[in-house]
Amino acid sequence: MNKSGLIAYTKELLDERMQVAWAAMEAAQESANDQSKSSMGDKYETSRSMGQLDRSMHARQYEQIRQERFLLDRITGNESSGRSAIGSLLETTAGWFFISVSIGVIKFEDETVIVVSSSSPVGISLLGKEKGSVFRFQNKEQKIISVS
Repeated sequence: MNKSGLIAYTKELLDERMQVAWAAMEAAQESANDQSKSSMGDKYETSRSMGQLDRSMHARQYEQIRQERFLLDRITGNESSGRSAIGSLLETTAGWFFISVSIGVIKFEDETVIVVSSSSPVGISLLGKEKGSVFRFQNKEQKIISVS
């Protein structure tokens, strides 16, 4: 599997998510700003507060994705010490795993790849492992076939 291509594809996915979060944040802000005062002052204040809450939620999502993108930018694709670490691509009996950011299951080069954070339960169980090591995934013992 082309690890550099996988990294680039993962960056594209994060960039798309960032754009969606930014657009939602701006839409929520516009909605809050567009609320016109009516004779029902409480309704205006409630609507404006809800718009601000939506904007804050999308801003947090955007910032989280931006931090994940920053982490992904530090992965070069050349990481290969024989032991898995952040940036490792592992082929296992359970499929492909890419330890980087929390995206989940993606399709890349006609393969299913599970993109996991190093702080997720499966990410933690994969860190520091080498070819031939065993780990638990979905309540079953799995074996690492290769680490790159």
